[in-house]
Amino acid sequence: MIQGTGSDAGKSLLVTALCHALHRRGIRVAPFKPQNMALNSAVACDGGEIGRAQAVQAMAAGLAPHTDMNPVLLKPTGEMGAQVIIHGRAWRI
Repeated sequence: MIQGTGSDAGKSLLVTALCHALHRRGIRVAPFKPQNMALNSAVACDGGEIGRAQAVQAMAAGLAPHTDMNPVLLKPTGEMGAQVIIHGRAWRI
């Protein structure tokens, strides 16, 4: 588990490197980030949206990106708002 509170500190890059290194050694790994706030998203194998970092981490681990790897994605829409993506699909109030 990699934890941290600061943004842009390199946590996602470190996890990507660890996923790749472990995968190359034959160890089964998978990325997971329960909640992510990011403008950049990627399409998962099940058609939903996940954070781009989690998609890259999945590929580094030899896996297809899946919405289970990032079940809650918040996409900022301005200073005070965000689009909420739950299990890859936009959620509306």
